[in-house]
Amino acid sequence: MIETTDSDLMCRVRDGDHEAFSMLVDRHKDGLVNYLTHLWGERDRAEEFAQEAFLRLYVHARRYDERESLAPFLYRIATNLVRSEFRRLRRWRLLVPMILPEPFDRDMPAHTLLQNEAGEQVRRAIEELPIAFRAPLVLYEIEGWSYREIASSLGCREGTVKSRIARARDRLRALLAPYWNGGSDEQRERRAAPALAAKGKSF
Repeated sequence: MIETTDSDLMCRVRDGDHEAFSMLVDRHKDGLVNYLTHLWGERDRAEEFAQEAFLRLYVHARRYDERESLAPFLYRIATNLVRSEFRRLRRWRLLVPMILPEPFDRDMPAHTLLQNEAGEQVRRAIEELPIAFRAPLVLYEIEGWSYREIASSLGCREGTVKSRIARARDRLRALLAPYWNGGSDEQRERRAAPALAAKGKSF
C-alpha cells in the first residue's frame, strides 16, 4: 500500500479535512517535540511550542508550497516560535533590573527568572497596571515594538507613549515596594540568598 504523501495530506487540510491534519500531526509530532526539546531544553515547553506550530500550520495551510517538503516548512515555523520567545525573554531580563531594588543573579537563565518568585511578583504587578500604562509597557519592553508602532496602534502621539512607559515603570516600582520591604521571613530569606551566595557567604 502506497503511503499518502505530506503534500496530498496538506491539499486535503486546505479543504478542511481534519482527519488529514490528524495524520500529519501523528506523523511529525514526535520528531518535532524531540527537536524542540533540544532547542529549548524543557520537554513540557517543547510540547507547547509543537502544538502552536501545528496550529499555525493548519491556519496557514494555503501558504505551503507543495514543491517543498513539509518537514522543513513545519520546523521553520517551530524554530521561529522559539526564536521569538527567546527575544521576549531577553527583553524581560532588561526590564526586571529597572524595577527590582535588589540585585539578582544576572547569570540566571531567562526562563528560570520568569519562574522564580521575583519574576512572578513582577508579572503580577504588571497585571495590576491600568491598561493605558500596561499596553505600551508590554509592547515596548516585552514585544519589542518601536514608539512609532505603539503610537500608531494605540492612536496617540509618540511622546505620550514614552510618558506612559515611564509612568508604568514608576508604578511597577511602587507596586513592588511592599513586597521588597515586607513579606514573610521565608520570603526575605529567599530574596537574600542569591546575593549572599554571590558574596561567597554560606550558612
